[in-house]
Amino acid sequence: MATEHYFYVLLCKDDTFYGGYTTDPERRLKEHNSGTGAKYTRLPSRLPVKMIHVEKFSNRSDATKAEYAFKKLTRKRKIAYLKEGSR
Repeated sequence: MATEHYFYVLLCKDDTFYGGYTTDPERRLKEHNSGTGAKYTRLPSRLPVKMIHVEKFSNRSDATKAEYAFKKLTRKRKIAYLKEGSR
């Protein structure tokens, strides 16, 4: 069975975004909310987090490229990207 690769975006309690890569979005969300996820989301001021965007890719390279591109965007462009993805 082929592994599925995902780029995801979290909305943190402090209204910031966190973009990441995973092969299991449900598990990853639980990790973030339990404080064992990324260093960025471990701060109490950022918890809990909500997964607001998930994109599926056929390979890790494409998923991590999407993550990297998202992280380079300004907040305004991140918001526009997320709105476009929800259509």
